[in-house]
Amino acid sequence: MDKLRRLVLLVRPDTLMRWHRDLLRRRHAAASAPRRPGRPRTVRSIRTLVLRLARENSSWGYRRIHGEPAALGIKIAASTVWEILEEHGIAPSPQRSHTGWADFLRDQAGALLACDFFEVRTLTGARLYVLAVIEHATRRIHILGATAHPTGQWVTQLGRNLLMDLHEAGTTVMFLIRDRDAKFTAAFDAVLTDAAVQVVTTGIRIPRMNSIMERWIQTCQPSTIPTETTRIDIRRHDRLGGVLREYAHAA
Repeated sequence: MDKLRRLVLLVRPDTLMRWHRDLLRRRHAAASAPRRPGRPRTVRSIRTLVLRLARENSSWGYRRIHGEPAALGIKIAASTVWEILEEHGIAPSPQRSHTGWADFLRDQAGALLACDFFEVRTLTGARLYVLAVIEHATRRIHILGATAHPTGQWVTQLGRNLLMDLHEAGTTVMFLIRDRDAKFTAAFDAVLTDAAVQVVTTGIRIPRMNSIMERWIQTCQPSTIPTETTRIDIRRHDRLGGVLREYAHAA
């Protein structure tokens, strides 16, 4: 206690007050110092997240991108998202890329089926209708059945059989593409919907919307062998010792 009392006596009260005034002056100067104009630069991790969202979701506009970090509890202004995208040459408008049918097929291939009918002829000349299903991811084909007189009830039962086969194989399906054939009745769609499989119908007379299924069906059809072949006779003429080569039909 005596040592502390002697230490206090080494500093005059005026000195303590001056130290206090100097401390307040420095705090005031720091608080009133001019700051860098504008908002502080967004931290690197948030900028990286914004660019990642734009890269992985090309159809999102800057407001949709802004909403995703907000849902994650990350605070960032929509205008800042817009500035980040502009700075990196990414158009903030959602129209910068349109998600088309090909994008849907590619993104959902692992959970996508497609089906269609095709005709075959027996050795006796009878016509049969075959219902086939293809898995987009593996190109595995399911031949569900064949009949000379397909009915809606028959097709619906084949839909149930398909779901049982997929369940036994442990295959997860979310979508099934089909055309607007009348043989696919509402009961057929209801069977799939009850199993959490969404039915996607193609456009009218747009077979390319079911191109993978259509391409496989074409391989099942007999090829047409041409009866007449035109022979093309092209002759080559070398000029300047072969430096120049000219081609023309034979006379």
